[in-house]
Amino acid sequence: MEEPEPHTISLITAPVKENYPNTPPPDPLTIVSEWMNRLRAPLTQNNTCILRRLFHKEAWLRDMLVLSWDLRTIHGGDKIADYFLENIERAKFLDLHARDAGSFKPALKMAVPDLDWIETMFDFETETGRGSGVLRLIPDTDRWWKAYMLSFTLKELKGFEEKSGATRPDGGSNSVIGDPRNETWLQRRQREKKFITQEPTVLVVGAGHSGLEIGARLGQLGISTLIVERNARIGDNWRKRYKTLVTHDPVHYCQMPYLPFPSIWPTYTPKDKLADWFEAYANVLELNVWTSTEVESSTYNEETKIWSVKLRGADGTTTTVHPDHVVLATGHSGEPLIPRFSGQEQFKGKLYHATEHKDAAQHGNLEGKKVVVVGTGNSGHDIAQNFYESGADVTMLQRGGTFVISQKKGVAALMASMYDESGPPTDDADTYVQSMPIPVQLAFHVHATKMIAEKLDTELLEGLKQAGFKLDPGRDGAGIFRKYLTRGGGYYIDVGCSQLIIDGKIKVCQSEGGIERFESDGLVLADGKGTKLAADIVVLATGYENMKSTASKIVGDKVANKLSPAWDLDEEGELNARCFLAYYNANLGILTADVAIQRPPQLLVHGRKSGFVSSVFAYTGVAD
Repeated sequence: MEEPEPHTISLITAPVKENYPNTPPPDPLTIVSEWMNRLRAPLTQNNTCILRRLFHKEAWLRDMLVLSWDLRTIHGGDKIADYFLENIERAKFLDLHARDAGSFKPALKMAVPDLDWIETMFDFETETGRGSGVLRLIPDTDRWWKAYMLSFTLKELKGFEEKSGATRPDGGSNSVIGDPRNETWLQRRQREKKFITQEPTVLVVGAGHSGLEIGARLGQLGISTLIVERNARIGDNWRKRYKTLVTHDPVHYCQMPYLPFPSIWPTYTPKDKLADWFEAYANVLELNVWTSTEVESSTYNEETKIWSVKLRGADGTTTTVHPDHVVLATGHSGEPLIPRFSGQEQFKGKLYHATEHKDAAQHGNLEGKKVVVVGTGNSGHDIAQNFYESGADVTMLQRGGTFVISQKKGVAALMASMYDESGPPTDDADTYVQSMPIPVQLAFHVHATKMIAEKLDTELLEGLKQAGFKLDPGRDGAGIFRKYLTRGGGYYIDVGCSQLIIDGKIKVCQSEGGIERFESDGLVLADGKGTKLAADIVVLATGYENMKSTASKIVGDKVANKLSPAWDLDEEGELNARCFLAYYNANLGILTADVAIQRPPQLLVHGRKSGFVSSVFAYTGVAD
């Protein structure tokens, strides 16, 4: 019998009807108000004796920078009470109150069969900041409603609020008189981007989705930030990928702060369109980006807590900057994982990694050409489809099972009511989704994955099985969510290739051992049978190394070796590479584009800069 996946949990049973068999349950607003009144005393008056009675013995707490300036998941009522006792003086709550209107006002909901709860979003204020959270209450055996899940998410620091809406800057003047430097807006922007008279407080390496996000957030807090990008243009990290690439996530999940996509924007974005948006975003948000610039070397001074980073431009000139913080926004993957095989030198065809693929048409006339794509993740499927549509004879080599979910039905169901046209504001959606501890989210995904397989993707999945494609929802059945968080791959969001496999237009070949060797005209599989696949072109869609490999090139092995792995969960159930500061003593952050966790990085930087955070915590980034 296989061992269960780590952090596999069972949701508790708590049907409200068993506690109220003959009478309707009490009003949700009344229940929430009573519970919050009980919590308010220990939080605002430091009266902690009642804390343990407020939480179910199987309760969960998710703390996002509020109680301990860390991302923490705590499981168990007594442990949660102890956690409050340890951190309540630091947090210094002043107020908290439930939402009384809108999508997240108190309401009785059936979470899954046999689990009902009263759920609400609430807002709170501490001595240093403001934020929101989500409370989920269930009736205990004594009809005392207790917290099953509680979350706190810091949104802003007092005195350092973002200047937007009613507090937006005035900005305009038809005279330079009164300006400290007698500069126009254009002159100021030209000076700021050059960093001649000042050092950046933060250096961000990478101007992709998350690099631009952190730059925008820090900029709104008045923190001087320089973003460096090795490509010639912002967005080239998308432009240079294969020409048929389109985002697999809907636009509602890809929103960026301050400048939402227009309502006429397509649900799924072609790569070049998204690249142009990134370029426009950087200009509109006044981000300081140096393109065609790479990190040549870097050192960190343990005494001064300052970095020294040498940057090299396309023309070979170098500039050294001295930021307090360095953020690596270089993507959630490391360097391409390119395996070597016996005999590959004698292969007369073309062999390359998926990162080098731009378009099947680059190979000329493909009629009668045999193409083998090694790997069955998103890129492998997209590239196989590209070759098939260009006239090639395509075979996909599959070593192990792959989770498959349809984009239009399956992914849409996962995003429904949160990240679609009917969903709440993005900020509230992010707060709500991230309020659940990851182990609990995994348990819910078991239910969702089963429902999608049985009701939405049944025909698709059965067809793939009949075609010889091996499916794998994971040992716990949590599907894409666990695959993504623990491996960063192992799944395919179907945008058309699956039907080609079902129809036999793209062939699938199984070999758990992969490739044994190459010969001049193809490859021999390590399947115990000596199966040979003739090939003119072989594309290795074999994924990437751990993102630490990229970090090593930028900050050196000494620092990179102290980073956590990029994927999988820690003992509490938080991501190993959580969100930001990865090295305790080096003010180093690794950030990738988990767009649902937008604020923690810049709040940590500002928290340290402003003296709110007394020590550096360990955060790294996760992403899509």
